[in-house]
Amino acid sequence: MRATDSDAVLRIYQHGADTGHATFQSQAPSWSEWDQGHLNEARLVAALKGEVIGWAAMARISSRSVYAGVAEHSIYIAPEAHGLGAGRRLMRAFIESAETHGFWMLQAGIFPENRASIALHKSLGFKIVGTRERIGLMDFGPLKGVWHDVVLMERRSATVGVNPNKE
Repeated sequence: MRATDSDAVLRIYQHGADTGHATFQSQAPSWSEWDQGHLNEARLVAALKGEVIGWAAMARISSRSVYAGVAEHSIYIAPEAHGLGAGRRLMRAFIESAETHGFWMLQAGIFPENRASIALHKSLGFKIVGTRERIGLMDFGPLKGVWHDVVLMERRSATVGVNPNKE
C-alpha cells in the first residue's frame, strides 16, 4: 500500500461503512487519521487491472511489550470485487507479511451479519473465540438505534512466537 492508494482505500472503507455491517463508523476517516491508526507493516492492497479493489492493514492492540506480536486487523474488499477470490488472496499475503514482521497473533472483530468475512477467516485458520454481545449501538443511517454484536476471531501463527522448549 502506498499513499497514492489512499483515495481507493478510503472509498472502499466507506463502502463498508455504508453497509452498516463492517464498522461502527459512519464515515471513513481522513487519510491522516487512517494512516496514524494503522501500522506500517503488512499494509497491503489487492488490485485488478491496475485498480485497487481491496486492502488489509493492522493496528496494535496494546503498547505493552508482551503484546508486541499481537495485532487487530481489517480487510475490506470493494463491492465490485466480491466473489472474485481477491479477499482470500489478500488475506493469505497479509498473514504471510504479518508473520514476516514478527506478529504471532492476529485478531479481528467481525459483525455476525458479515458471514462472508467470517467464512473467509475460518478458512484461513482463524477461530471464533467469543461474541461480544450488544457491544455497539449504531448511531447513524438505517441501522440507527440497533445494537450490534461483534464476533471475536483470532489466528495463532504456527511458526512465529513458538517456544521450542515448551511442549
